[in-house]
Amino acid sequence: MIIDAHQHVNWLGHAADRVIANMDQHGIYQSWLLTWEGPPSERDLFAYRVSDPCRENMPLCDVVEACRRYPNRFIPGYAPDPRDYRALSRLESAVELYQIRVYGEWKFQILLDSPECTVIFRLCGKLKLPVVLHLDVPFLPPNDLNKYYKLWYGGTLENLERALRICPETIFAGHGPGFWRYLSGDGETHPDIYPTGEFVPGGKLAPLMRRCPNLYADLSANSAHKALSRNENFAREFIDEFQNRLLFGRDLFDSMMYDFLISLNLPPAVLDKILYRNALNLVG
Repeated sequence: MIIDAHQHVNWLGHAADRVIANMDQHGIYQSWLLTWEGPPSERDLFAYRVSDPCRENMPLCDVVEACRRYPNRFIPGYAPDPRDYRALSRLESAVELYQIRVYGEWKFQILLDSPECTVIFRLCGKLKLPVVLHLDVPFLPPNDLNKYYKLWYGGTLENLERALRICPETIFAGHGPGFWRYLSGDGETHPDIYPTGEFVPGGKLAPLMRRCPNLYADLSANSAHKALSRNENFAREFIDEFQNRLLFGRDLFDSMMYDFLISLNLPPAVLDKILYRNALNLVG
């Protein structure tokens, strides 16, 4: 069995029917369908090129409709913007009306440890909703205004750690280049959004996961693959240590991460945890 723990509908030209066809092609039993709210100014041009131009974001109604049509294949997710004063009420209503089981995708230009995020993250802990979040750094080395990354999300790894400690009952699944860049020791110094080249020991991500047992890692999109493939020996060590907290996901519609995991020749029990058991443990 395979569960894709990070997917969208009406994204990259995939309406619900095409998502299902792609899942069947890749042997995927279920996918977590996630929203992406927030103002249009917080989305990059790539997102607009590959999204439905009739929509300013990835709304809950698309997830609800896809789940209505394919109730056994999709797990509904929803992340109302924490800055909306109605966010808590909207999330609680969505859980009651549409059986939302994941808070995601959190992808907003607000610090993860802000008061607005804290209250909704604590509600997620109470409701047993894992939080799928996207992290992008606001500055790239050398940390001057010329390297300001306009479309940052969440802040820094330090903001993430404070959120993890403030909300210990909440499970967070980290994702995005601002998260995975810290697998390597050059996360603070590499000038590119997606660091490449020789892997540097001493990254901040593994120690953070050791300190915070409520932090999981979302393997979707290019960010996880680029980070892990820099050193396959370290990738195996990282996967072995955190095998109970890694979630297979794609965010795209290819087999890149699956092929990479298979190439590592992981023990079958470890591979099963990553491909579906950890996801089942979080949402049933």
